[in-house]
Amino acid sequence: MGVVLITRKGCHLCDEALNLIRELGVEPELADVDGDEGLLQLYDWRVPVVLVDGQVVAEGRIDRDRLRKALMPGPKP
Repeated sequence: MGVVLITRKGCHLCDEALNLIRELGVEPELADVDGDEGLLQLYDWRVPVVLVDGQVVAEGRIDRDRLRKALMPGPKP
């Protein structure tokens, strides 16, 4: 599972999202939205954005339970 956190410097919500991800035992790849024109166009005002295997699973103020479910899905029926 590949986890990417789209972030920017000075973003307190980004810092909170990173801490939540780490508390769940995952070390995400960090991508600076301001350092990549493509990311900036897609996610400028949406940061932080959490991608799991390339899919957006959370953005803005990150909900711990939703993030936990996205990072640690249970068994499939």
